[in-house]
Amino acid sequence: MSQTDNFEDLRDLYQEVILDPGRKPRHARRLEAFDATAKGDNPMCGDRVQVWVKFDQDGAIAATGFEARGCEISRASADLMVEAVQGRSPADTRALFAAFRAMVQSGDCPACMAALEPLRPLASVHEYPSRVKCATLAWQALDAALNAKAGETAHG
Repeated sequence: MSQTDNFEDLRDLYQEVILDPGRKPRHARRLEAFDATAKGDNPMCGDRVQVWVKFDQDGAIAATGFEARGCEISRASADLMVEAVQGRSPADTRALFAAFRAMVQSGDCPACMAALEPLRPLASVHEYPSRVKCATLAWQALDAALNAKAGETAHG
């Protein structure tokens, strides 16, 4: 396989994983019934997100929704995050966030769990440090919601 073929494969993956969910998020919606919510704001680039969380009777995440305004990276990350955290406990979700943050900061994730595989293309943002905040903004808002800090603004 040539270097050109590798580049084409990478571009196709980027298109599928980042651009498509960033342009047409599948999970962008406000939950009608929710237990916690939090906002995230990145004043450096203008990204804004609000996350809603509904817990099941065992305390696991039953549903998550978001509304976001900003770049495709922040919207794609939020959309993929919703899928990754479904059914997870708050502790598991925080561990997933820590692994995701490490991945987008370093570009590497040797201890990544299977749940992060769909988000792996976002690891490339480590090459652009100012974009790391875009990729983690929704996760920071989710973390604030998990901490029951409803309405608090999470800063990227």
